[in-house]
Amino acid sequence: MDKTRLEGKNCLITGAARGMGAAVAEHYAEQGANVCVADLNIEGCEEVVKRINGRDGGKAIAVKLNVTEREQMKAAIQATVDAFGSLNVMVNNAGINKPLMFLDITEENWHQIMDVNALGCLIGMQEAAKQMIEQGKENGPYKILNVGSILSRQAFDDVVPYACSKHAVLAMINGGAKALVDHNITVNGYGPGVVRTELWEQLDKDLVSIGKFDKQGQSMDELAEKMILMKRYSYPEDVVGTASFLASPESDYMTGQLLMIDGGMIMQ
Repeated sequence: MDKTRLEGKNCLITGAARGMGAAVAEHYAEQGANVCVADLNIEGCEEVVKRINGRDGGKAIAVKLNVTEREQMKAAIQATVDAFGSLNVMVNNAGINKPLMFLDITEENWHQIMDVNALGCLIGMQEAAKQMIEQGKENGPYKILNVGSILSRQAFDDVVPYACSKHAVLAMINGGAKALVDHNITVNGYGPGVVRTELWEQLDKDLVSIGKFDKQGQSMDELAEKMILMKRYSYPEDVVGTASFLASPESDYMTGQLLMIDGGMIMQ
C-alpha cells in the first residue's frame, strides 16, 4: 500500500461509523488522508477515530451527523475545515434500506429511504461544493464521491424505494459533474453489490420477515450463486481500493462516472 497516496487530502465521509464507511475512512487514513468520520452513531464514529489515531497515517475526528439536516451538514463540513484546514474529498456514503414487497410499500417507507439516501446525498454534494468553491479552483482538483449500488442500474421487487434512491444517486453523479466542472470539482461514485456488513445482515433478517427468503443467510448465498459472476459476496475490503482510487490524483481526468464493484453482477 502507498501510504502517501492520499497525503494532504482532507476528507469527510458520511455514514462512517461502521461497515463500508468505516472501512473507507480507515483505508484513507492509512494512505495519509485526514478524515472526518460522520454518522448519527457518534459512539461508532469515536471507535473508528480511536483506531485511526492509534496508527501511523492521517488523523481523524468524529462528528455526529444527520445527513437530512442541512445545518448539521454545514457544521460537519466546518468541523472538517477547522480541524484540517480545508475540504478536498467528500464521500456521500450514508444510506439505509428497509425492504418491502412492491404492493406493501408505504409512504413512510418511501420517504425514510429517499430522505437519507437521495436528499442526504444532494445536501452533502451541495454543501461540500460550496466549501470547495470558496477555497478556490486553483487549490483543487476537488472530489465528490457518491456511493451508488447495483440498484443504481436495476431494481428488484422487494427494494423499489432503495433502488429509486440509488438511481437518484447516479443522476446526481451525472448532473453534479456537469454543474461543478468549471469549479475544478469532479463527481464520481462507486456501486457495491452484495457486501457483508451490518446493514446487509439486518437486510437479510428483513427479507426473511417479509417472506422473500426462508432463513437467514439465504439471500447472500443465493445471490452469490445465481447472480454474481465471481460466485461470492463481498466484504468492505473489496470496496476500499476503488474508493481510494477515486479520491486520489489517479482519477483526476474522470468525472460523471459510477464504477461498479459487484463481482460481475452488472455488465456495462
